[in-house]
Amino acid sequence: MMPVARTSRTFAFASAAMLAVSACTSDRAPTIIVSGASGQLGGLVVEELLARGVEHADLILVSRTPEELERYAEMGASARFGDFTEPESLRAAYEGGDKLLIISLNTRGNPNPRVAAERVALQRTAIEAAVAAGVQHIVYTSFVDAENNTSPIAVDHRATEADLRESGVAWTSLRNQWYADRIIGEATQMVATGRVLVHPNDPGTAFVTREDCAAAAAAVLTTTGHENRVYEITGPELVRTRDVAALAAEITGVDIEVVDATPDEIASLPEIPPSGTVLSTAVADLTGRPGTTARQLLEASRDALMAARGR
Repeated sequence: MMPVARTSRTFAFASAAMLAVSACTSDRAPTIIVSGASGQLGGLVVEELLARGVEHADLILVSRTPEELERYAEMGASARFGDFTEPESLRAAYEGGDKLLIISLNTRGNPNPRVAAERVALQRTAIEAAVAAGVQHIVYTSFVDAENNTSPIAVDHRATEADLRESGVAWTSLRNQWYADRIIGEATQMVATGRVLVHPNDPGTAFVTREDCAAAAAAVLTTTGHENRVYEITGPELVRTRDVAALAAEITGVDIEVVDATPDEIASLPEIPPSGTVLSTAVADLTGRPGTTARQLLEASRDALMAARGR
């Protein structure tokens, strides 16, 4: 195993030859920073970048827990400590990078109360640190239809997008639609109970998988022509709860009764996601492959669905 040296909370795994790569002439491959590289989405982005042929030596992987990235460091990537709540760590973490992916801070279940209370300010600090470190292009994972979305979640993303536009460097906003994970949980519950209550006027939601979001991000980071652009990153179709029920029944062979909720019952149903009907072809346009359908997602989760039978 490669020895680990830690200086100023930065993991320095690269050899002198690897460091020289980042200092070579302008015709070199860009050095790409993934901030939040040990998270769910960040890890998928790293794998997509490698699949696209990015060399480990051209990756700077930033995390509050860089030790979790050691397998990439052993191959030549630079794994560094960086924490939005410790601003002094960020400039050093971003130093030497050309393109930066900022994965928006997750406020749900985060043990640090500052993240929820100060997300906009913390993300602004990250942008400022990137500019000070010489980063030329910042890519940010935003939220679907951020300008018009009435969800409270959209407020912070609108503010961070404004900060990006005012940063003075090139930027790209990847507005990720609602994640498709929830479809699997809903389908499992339907199979277990054999019944589902649905909103009679559900227009459907263009749920997107994290894998597709990661592929889109990797495409933007490794190709040109995305400067100062916004992409709505969605699934390829609108999916209603009754559609999920039909697919789950087909895959498992379980009869699932679909019941339209009465006006009184509608209040008990999960809220229809604001801007859920925003639908785009950005995933296919950016990656060259179609986005994941609900059928593909549920068929890949067949074992979980079958295990729910007879509960």
